[in-house]
Amino acid sequence: MDRGYLDFERLFVIHEAKAFSVTRAKSNTKFKRRYSHLVDRINTTVLCDQTGVLTTYLSSKDYLTTLRRVVVKDNNGKRLVFLTNNFVLKPELIADLYRKRWQVELFFKWIKQHLRIKVFFGTSENAVKTQIWIAIST
Repeated sequence: MDRGYLDFERLFVIHEAKAFSVTRAKSNTKFKRRYSHLVDRINTTVLCDQTGVLTTYLSSKDYLTTLRRVVVKDNNGKRLVFLTNNFVLKPELIADLYRKRWQVELFFKWIKQHLRIKVFFGTSENAVKTQIWIAIST
């Protein structure tokens, strides 16, 4: 999820559904580290991998369990902070999943611009594919 849509209540619903999410943290997100995982700072772009909780009143009320914070350095040297509820995947993969999200956004932007689809009438895979094929055909 894009950090512009950062909503901890919605992220907790995703967590309760046994799914995982990866989002970029805002600069003012307050996070209290409980545990730091070992990272290879020499051979990877990962700066830290931590487990902790949100500390502000509203966010801690909306997201009731621990989160994982992964901090990586991008190609330009900028620090990127990701929050996820997945504690199994490698931290490099967490960052890659967020980067791949951009490809999905570009795909839907292309659909909106070239196929003139303003809204999808169904949410199933079959419904979306059918609507795209109809728009391509017309």
